[in-house]
Amino acid sequence: MSDVRPIRVLLVEDDELMRRAFTVALERYGYEMTAAADGLTGLELFRDGGFDLLVLDVMLPGLDGIGLCRRVRETSLVPVLMMSARGDGLDVVAGLEAGADDYVVKPVDTFVLVARIRSLLRRATYPPLPCPEPATHAAEVLAFGDLVIDTAGMEVSVAGEPVALTPTELKVLLEFAARPGVVLERHTLLRDVWDYGWDGDSRVVDLCVQRLRRKLGRDRIETVRGFGYKLRR
Repeated sequence: MSDVRPIRVLLVEDDELMRRAFTVALERYGYEMTAAADGLTGLELFRDGGFDLLVLDVMLPGLDGIGLCRRVRETSLVPVLMMSARGDGLDVVAGLEAGADDYVVKPVDTFVLVARIRSLLRRATYPPLPCPEPATHAAEVLAFGDLVIDTAGMEVSVAGEPVALTPTELKVLLEFAARPGVVLERHTLLRDVWDYGWDGDSRVVDLCVQRLRRKLGRDRIETVRGFGYKLRR
């Protein structure tokens, strides 16, 4: 009998029919589901611990999904997927600014939801960068001024102080670190980090870069207007 535990997902959705439908559908894919109908209950369940990923609706009674995401980010880097009924609304931007890793627009097909969940979980277990040098500790540490990235331990520090990054933020930083000084276009990051094709929403890239700048320093990642971003050497 396998001793691998199922992936635990916390779903916070106030619509009872959607909550039941998503719960049943995701259980069929092997996820261990816990569901809540409002933000405060969701926060209590989250604080009990043990979840591998959160799926939060934006519009929730009591404590909305954006507020819940902010509370989660105070103590945890667990992957967060937001669901919004208004794909081009301010709530999407607010959710990403609050620390969400990605979002989907309702109504959402189960296959799309599962694909976004799998993508987030892959980021949470991102492997070290490939390196042609011998596997020494020196080869596993990248330094850009006082920014140091331990690619084996998946740890980041600035001026000797550890910096906590979400799995998505870390993967974006690793993409930059693999090609310092090289401009990475938004659609390239969408493809390599978020697993999106050409129709992905570039706002997730822009807001993730904004969060990285707040944590690493405003001048660390440079904007190249009309093209994308690059990590300063």
